[in-house]
Amino acid sequence: MNKPQFTIQTREGEYDLTASVRLIGPDLLVAIWGGEKPHIGAIAMAQPRPSLKDPAVTSSTASVFSYVGHKEDELAKAAAEILAATLKTNVVVTAGIHWDNLPPEGIDRVIKNSQILVEMILDRYAAEFSSHGKDA
Repeated sequence: MNKPQFTIQTREGEYDLTASVRLIGPDLLVAIWGGEKPHIGAIAMAQPRPSLKDPAVTSSTASVFSYVGHKEDELAKAAAEILAATLKTNVVVTAGIHWDNLPPEGIDRVIKNSQILVEMILDRYAAEFSSHGKDA
């Protein structure tokens, strides 16, 4: 049986992000960090639910908390919602990313890298945890 955790990192060359992923029973806990001063700036918790437009499709709903002055809330929320809807399980994502004097194109790269990181998490989850399923 595989260990119910892994760490993964983007390798895009700049503004790379790291995630620690852990199964807790059927639920998923993800910590995302990067930059010169990694920390916890925001947390999002999401749960899967039937889509309001098409109940045959799984969507998700998320709640977010951020520390004052932190801007990771949208990144954490997007990651949690995608993971919860795709994996059909409860998800908590923490995010803390900081580079000093990050230019607008750097912000765009961080957002893109977070999207790449979520795809990497989904791929690795399928490879490592698919046998765990909801019975883990």
